[in-house]
Amino acid sequence: MPRRTATMLASTLMLIALLCAGVLIPVPYAEMSPGPTVNTLGEHDGEPVLQVSGHRTYPADGHLNMTTVRVTSADFRMNLVEAVYGWLAHDTKVVPHDTLYPDGKTEEQSTQENAEEFSQSQESAKVAALKELHIPVTSWVIVSTVIKDSPAEGRLHAGDVIKAVDGTPVKQPSDVAKLVTKHKPGQKVVFTVVPAKEQAAAEKAHRTATRTQDVTITTTDSDDKGAHRAIVGISAGTDHTFPFTVDIKLADVGGPSAGLMFSLGIYDKLTPGSLTGGKFIAGTGTIDDDGTVGPIGGIEMKTVGARAKGAQYFLTPADNCASAAKDTPSGLTLVKVKKIGDALDALKDIREGRTADLPKCTTKG
Repeated sequence: MPRRTATMLASTLMLIALLCAGVLIPVPYAEMSPGPTVNTLGEHDGEPVLQVSGHRTYPADGHLNMTTVRVTSADFRMNLVEAVYGWLAHDTKVVPHDTLYPDGKTEEQSTQENAEEFSQSQESAKVAALKELHIPVTSWVIVSTVIKDSPAEGRLHAGDVIKAVDGTPVKQPSDVAKLVTKHKPGQKVVFTVVPAKEQAAAEKAHRTATRTQDVTITTTDSDDKGAHRAIVGISAGTDHTFPFTVDIKLADVGGPSAGLMFSLGIYDKLTPGSLTGGKFIAGTGTIDDDGTVGPIGGIEMKTVGARAKGAQYFLTPADNCASAAKDTPSGLTLVKVKKIGDALDALKDIREGRTADLPKCTTKG
């Protein structure tokens, strides 16, 4: 065999071997890509995304689109070729697998966590919008979850309203941990609660629950990596009673990142005129009950997806601005927001044509 032919054959075989290795060798990465965007002012699967009953609503036009990110499943094993392709592609992002599924989290666990976060984001979106409109919302602290085999199991239940700990009134979820950790592990702590069943019956009858009971629990030592402290094995959250019904109809979406756009959609539905002025506006960001907008993951994929659907402006959490501004899709203006009030001010500038006044994102934030 001629030397040149042998060299070419060896090179070809080496290339084939490398390609095979690239396909067969798994790498510890996962992939993110733009997901669907949904107009909170419009319909999804044939029904309005936002449905309000018991209060006057107004027509809304334009787009206030929430955005999503698609991610590979927990059990997906990316190979080297797929990773390289993802790194080179503009509309995908390759990240370490543990970024999406830390501590060996399963697909089922991730889905459940995302569903819980999505549900909580809807509640916070309602509260933030109504507070901005000065519509009263009644809130209270509840037992959100009870950890299995903890001292609280069987003593406290999800949905119980926590009125006080050791006689000290509880006003927000963080108060519970502060009061419990004043004890040493092994000491007793007294919870004054309205049982979940009593609370549910009171809400159904449109009355205030008044029957409380004291529950004494012996604390135990924390078993996590943090400092030793007394715990009882619950997480506290917030529940609300609204003066009218607001339903968010959107399935197959998880996580808390749609909070800002839901709150703006609710605000628009409850006020005359148009927030958008007919413009196509998308955005993202968590929101808490006080209207503070928080950062989210996958911002680069969300801006790509929004622009592909026609968005002109993208409401961006301030803490995501620097990352998003590094590769902004052509024709999309990134608007920095820290509170729901910032977003409302920006929307006013957009519909009135004062785009030079917008607080735009830069690579510095």
